[in-house]
Amino acid sequence: MTTNDKNAGDFYAEFVKGLWKENPIFVQVLGMCPTLAVTNTAINAIAMSTATFFVLVGSSILVSSLRNFIPKQVRISTYIIIIATFVTVADLTLEALAPTVHKALGAFISLIVVNCIILGRQEAFAARNTVRLSIADAMGMGGGFAIALTLLGSLREILGNGSLFGVSLFGDKFEPWVVMMLPPGGFLMLGLILLVFSVLQARRVRSAQSERQVA
Repeated sequence: MTTNDKNAGDFYAEFVKGLWKENPIFVQVLGMCPTLAVTNTAINAIAMSTATFFVLVGSSILVSSLRNFIPKQVRISTYIIIIATFVTVADLTLEALAPTVHKALGAFISLIVVNCIILGRQEAFAARNTVRLSIADAMGMGGGFAIALTLLGSLREILGNGSLFGVSLFGDKFEPWVVMMLPPGGFLMLGLILLVFSVLQARRVRSAQSERQVA
C-alpha cells in the first residue's frame, strides 16, 4: 500500500466514523438541546445542521492549524473564542439569507458556541491531529449531526403537521399529531429512532461475529 493510499484510507475512516459508528446523536447522544428544540420542522433542522457543520469544520481547521501555538493553560478559552467567531459569521449569514428561519431558530444559533459536540471535537481531535484529518473528523461528525437532525425534523413535521418542507402531504383529511411539534414529541421520536438504530447496530455486530466464526 502506497503512502497516498494509506492517507486516503485514514481520511475516509475518520470521515465515515461520525456518520454511523460514532454518530454524535444516535451513538454518543450529545447536543440534545438543539436536537430537541429546533427539529419541529425539516427546514429548521437543516438550517441548524448547516450552521453547526460550518462552525465545526471551520473551528477544527483553525484549532488544528494553531495547535502547536495555543498555550495549554488557556486552550479551552481559545477554542471558545474561535468557535464564537465562526458562530457569529453563521448567525449573520443566516439572518441575511433566511430571516424567517433565523427568527424561528432564535437564540439556538448563538448557543452553538457551547455545543458539546463542537468543543469536544476541538479538545479530543483537532488539537491533537493534522489539519487534513481534522477536516475529515469535522465533516464526518457534522454530517452525522445533520443526518440525525434532518431525519428527526422531517419525521416530526410529517406526523405533527402533515407536511414536509412546508408542502402538505396528506390533504385536509389528515389529523396532525400535535404532540410531535412539541418537546415531548421530540423526546418520543428521538427515543424511537435510537431504538431502531440500536437494533441495526446489534444486527451488524452479530453479522460480523458470525462471519468471523465462519472464517
